[in-house]
Amino acid sequence: MGKSLNPHSVIPLYHQLKEILKENIESGVWKPGDRIPSENELRKQYDVSRNTVIKALEELVQEGLLRREQGRGTFVSSPKISHSLTGFYSFSNVLRANGLEPKDVILVLERRIAKPSIARHLQLTGSQEVWVLKRLRCAGDEPIMLETSHLPQNRVPRIERADLENRSLYDYLEQKHGILVTRAKEIFEPVLIRDYESRYLRVPEGYPALLLDRIAYDSQGRPVEFCRSIVRGDRCRFYTELL
Repeated sequence: MGKSLNPHSVIPLYHQLKEILKENIESGVWKPGDRIPSENELRKQYDVSRNTVIKALEELVQEGLLRREQGRGTFVSSPKISHSLTGFYSFSNVLRANGLEPKDVILVLERRIAKPSIARHLQLTGSQEVWVLKRLRCAGDEPIMLETSHLPQNRVPRIERADLENRSLYDYLEQKHGILVTRAKEIFEPVLIRDYESRYLRVPEGYPALLLDRIAYDSQGRPVEFCRSIVRGDRCRFYTELL
C-alpha cells in the first residue's frame, strides 16, 4: 500500500505529493528513463486536484528529477553530471568520469573583430581579430551546454574544423600552437534559457540554467580564451569542498 496524503496537515498537499514522488525516484522504485503515471492517474490515486498534481510535477521538473516529453509523458531524468570547482578541469573529461561519451557539434567557426568586452577579457588593444568558436557540448546525443569561445588570432593564427573533431580544444592549442592552458577563472550565475538557446539545448524557453564565464590562461599568465557557456541546470551541478 502506497503512502497517502494528509489533508489536515499544515504541509500543502502539492508538497506532500512531491515528496512521495521524489522518494519513489530516490529509492529506485522509478528508475532513470521510466515513464511515471500520468497526471490523471496520479490525481485518482491520491485523490487530489489536477492543479495539485501539476504543481508537484513542475517542481520536480525544475529540480531536474523529472523531464517532460511533448506527447509522450513525464519521465525520470538521468542523474546530474557532477564535477568539482576545486581544480582545473576539462568538460570532456568530466563527462567521461561520469560514464558518458563526450560529443561536440561545431556550430560556428569564424574570425571577427573582437567586441570591446571580449578584447578587455583577452587584454587585446585596438581592432584585433579573434576566432569565434561556438559548440554544442553533448553527452552522447543529449545536448548539455551551449559554449562560445573567443581565441586571440595573434596567438592562434589558424583553426580548421577538422582540427577540433574528436579533440579537446586545449589539447589542440598545446599540440598545434604550443599554448599550454594551466588555469582559469570562472564566474557562475543562475539564468533562464532564452528562445534561441532552447532550440539548441532541446529544453523549453525559461528553463533554469547556469551562465558560466571562463577566462583561461597559459603558463605565462596570459589570457588565451574567453568562453561563455549556457549549461542546462537540470543536467549539471557543481560542487566545492571547504577545508
